Amino acid sequence: MLLGLLLATGAPQPAGGQQRLVPESREQIRLSFAPVVRRAAPAVVSITSRKFVEVTADPFAADPFFRFFFREFGPPARRERRARTSLGSGVIVRGDGLVVTNNHVVADADSITVVLGDKREFEARILMQDEDADLAFLRLEDAPDDLPVLPLGDSDSLETGDLVLAIGNPFGIGQTVTSGIISAAARTPPGGKGAVSFLQTDAAINPGNSGGALVDLGGTLVGINTAIFTRGGGSIGIGFAIPANLVKARLLALERGEDFVPPWLGVEVRGVDAALAEALGLDRPRGVVVERVHPASAAARAGIRPGEVILAVDGFAVGDPAGLNTRLALRAPGERALLDLWRRGRERRVTVVLTPPPEEPPRDVTLLRGRHPLDGARVANLSPALAQELGFDPFARGVVVLEIARRGFARRLGLRPGDRILAIDGREIAEVRELERVLAEPRRRYDITIGRGDRRFTLTVG
Repeated sequence: MLLGLLLATGAPQPAGGQQRLVPESREQIRLSFAPVVRRAAPAVVSITSRKFVEVTADPFAADPFFRFFFREFGPPARRERRARTSLGSGVIVRGDGLVVTNNHVVADADSITVVLGDKREFEARILMQDEDADLAFLRLEDAPDDLPVLPLGDSDSLETGDLVLAIGNPFGIGQTVTSGIISAAARTPPGGKGAVSFLQTDAAINPGNSGGALVDLGGTLVGINTAIFTRGGGSIGIGFAIPANLVKARLLALERGEDFVPPWLGVEVRGVDAALAEALGLDRPRGVVVERVHPASAAARAGIRPGEVILAVDGFAVGDPAGLNTRLALRAPGERALLDLWRRGRERRVTVVLTPPPEEPPRDVTLLRGRHPLDGARVANLSPALAQELGFDPFARGVVVLEIARRGFARRLGLRPGDRILAIDGREIAEVRELERVLAEPRRRYDITIGRGDRRFTLTVG
């Protein structure tokens, strides 16, 4: 009442000239999100995924003494097949029963059950998975014609401060709606892999909300809720959602019948801090600086050089490597992207034709056999394409171990899938054929240099 009196008597207005008014009618007092929820909630589903595992049924299995006693003197421990259950949420995005959810909700599942808001249940199967973006698409079996659908919105139109609603099935208690705002439009979660950037929201998201909907006040899907930052397991107002435009890009590949392959720019970048911005002549920290350019990449063909700063992609500013990956992931291989670059006090714009990572050199998968320490190892040439499949540095080169046969000296040597054969007797190994030639040479002793993650060590056999 006091605020209404001050406004009516011409008291000073808030800065910016935006007038604040008290409600003047019963209808204004009863303003509600209910119409948005009525439109959006029916298309948000609950997902139960089950994975069957074998466990020891012995009640004394946890006790070291009994475990030792029965292993040595008793009958074999009985094994049982049990189901491990994961609960999450999903969103129906197409009338033929296509559901989008988080990959971590359904990964490695043996069976998936989807429950609609009206309690109807359907079995579902996985059509596409993207581990990097944490997205999966499911198809409902025997889907009816009257399924509710939530249309995809434009996540690029969101601004910090926009109102949003989160809809999902937290803790399995049933469909729940929470409200909040967009806290940041492009944010990499603490401890995240940096594969893509997310929408950040303070709408309450809890375990079970994963794969649920983040909707705007127009009732369109703007994000897929995927993660929270928490210290105790519950929401503290820092949640993350996959942008809807990233879902659109994956959906387009699915509709084309293609396996989604992210376009590969072929650069190694890092964020720009205040000290680096000053050294580069930037007015403030922004963009990502290019540290390496792969010679067979789209970036190299476009003339991008180490030391340049990528400021924006298609007019959208990028602030970290995940932000760059996200903007590129909205494009399909073969499409063009406009990159704004900075170098030595000048800006320039280049057009990049995006391509998938190349299979160069060809992987040449080979099972090594013979009287040598690598007998039983299946190996291949590392290329940017294979490196991306394995989660390796795309700049890595050489020969990588894919599998180890159950019988063969390589298993006794302790080799693991993912190991790289770097050198033998100090001789650098670049390709599989060269490795075969070296192994065919008679010798009594082998000094094999192995790369394993960030480590490098030498095994001596002789």
